[in-house]
Amino acid sequence: MDVILVKDVDRVGKAEAVVHVKPGYARNFLLPRGLAVPATEEQRRAVEAKRRQAEQKATRARTELESLKQRVQQHSLSVKLTTGEHGATFGSVTARDIVDALARDGITVEKQAVQLDEPFKALGIYDVPVRLAADVTATLKVWVVKA
Repeated sequence: MDVILVKDVDRVGKAEAVVHVKPGYARNFLLPRGLAVPATEEQRRAVEAKRRQAEQKATRARTELESLKQRVQQHSLSVKLTTGEHGATFGSVTARDIVDALARDGITVEKQAVQLDEPFKALGIYDVPVRLAADVTATLKVWVVKA
């Protein structure tokens, strides 16, 4: 008997897959628990339409991420750090400072996206990776300048 899985089922298949199972397994386990529906033509069309919508949504999200990546990479950020009379710095530039400065410039990213090993405690120019998604990382140029 062919069924369309509604949820992932161990050793059977992933959600939205059409699988062939024994009739008793489908009738006594999968269908009553809501894990699968009979594989009729109407159900197959519905699953295919849902899959197309998910692909379109993923494509739009990917396009937006690529656009945000371009905006971040073209942006140069200047953060002020207080220094003493002999050049010693007071404080540091953290991921939160970078996120706040980006937000002032109209670019919204999460604090966890800014990949800093440790806060910047010296003046200079730094390249900071900003991880927008699992496979989309932008590089932001941060200028730490004297206040």
